[in-house]
Amino acid sequence: MSQDTDMAAARRALGLCADCQHARRVVSSHGSVFWRCALSEVNPTYPRYPRIPVVCCAGHVGRGR
Repeated sequence: MSQDTDMAAARRALGLCADCQHARRVVSSHGSVFWRCALSEVNPTYPRYPRIPVVCCAGHVGRGR
């Protein structure tokens, strides 16, 4: 798969979190994967673990390629 195909699949599954600088991938001891929003540490209006896929977020900042 190409990088563009991988990103498209991630965007469908995660929404905006797929390429957001604030998104952190967290893996539990049981192997479950969660996405944490680092903005929640400084701004309580952002959920720590947003419902995925995120389709609208004022704090979204895309990662540069």
